[in-house]
Amino acid sequence: MKQIPTRSWALKKPYYRYFDFIAENANRYAILLEHIASLRLNSTVISVEGNKHVFIFPPGYKSLRSAGGVFPFKDSDPLVLTAHYDRVEGSPGANDNSIAVFHLLNAALILAHKGIDHWIIIFTDKEELGPGESFEDQGSYTLAKKMKNWGLEKAKIFNFDACGIGDTLIISTTTDHILKDSDRPSIKNVRKIIRQLRDHALETADILRMEKVLLAPTPFSDDVGFLRAGMASQTITMLPSGEAEKYESLLRVRPEFADLIISGGIKAPDEHRLLPETWRNLNNANDSPLHLTPQFYDQIVRFIVKLCS
Repeated sequence: MKQIPTRSWALKKPYYRYFDFIAENANRYAILLEHIASLRLNSTVISVEGNKHVFIFPPGYKSLRSAGGVFPFKDSDPLVLTAHYDRVEGSPGANDNSIAVFHLLNAALILAHKGIDHWIIIFTDKEELGPGESFEDQGSYTLAKKMKNWGLEKAKIFNFDACGIGDTLIISTTTDHILKDSDRPSIKNVRKIIRQLRDHALETADILRMEKVLLAPTPFSDDVGFLRAGMASQTITMLPSGEAEKYESLLRVRPEFADLIISGGIKAPDEHRLLPETWRNLNNANDSPLHLTPQFYDQIVRFIVKLCS
């Protein structure tokens, strides 16, 4: 897969702060806030249980504080687009998840220009887990509980993670695998919403004539934290077509491999080699900008914007 020269795309708006964002000792939170301000996007920071989540609203919408405590879109069903901005220590985080943050910034600019205004973008804190931590330690878990208090139970949440490598849209089925053995009555509605989100993603890809689309389980993301708090979300990621095809074939032969991916139970070297290379590079020093495929950025940004249209 031929790549565009590494840094040429990063001269364009809003990607020109990308390499600052992935620098070794970068204060990613501060850089993100500075960049959002320079782009003149309508933003606010809301801290939940010590995690700093950065919200972007359509132009003209009042933030939670300036609206007297009433959250925008209360008791409504906005599209909520999320991407975590934290990274694992020692990793540049080029694909996981820096590039999705910048794709959403790009989408915010386009949505504002088009006058589309039924959306919220949230850059979430604390997606990555440390040793001994559970999914209830994720920022998305406590954020989801707050969202319910704000009247956003009906929000349609789409989570974007590792969207910088490849030409194939992966619509995650991770939550299906997590819920497959649950018979709790409350889960019925969550399953229904997940189906609706997935159908919307598939319809959007069809409208855009995206031919390379795969439904498959993916490594955990903020979707698991949302799910633990009782809110449905749909994760979207990308893979190169060759990796996606091999992964699809593997799952046909070894369907139980999906559970290993979701649980993080792939430890043996022979098992680890079966993962798509893009996923093997996550959360370590190999998550480098050298692997990015910027010739496909426009594809995912158009998908994000169309979801909101």
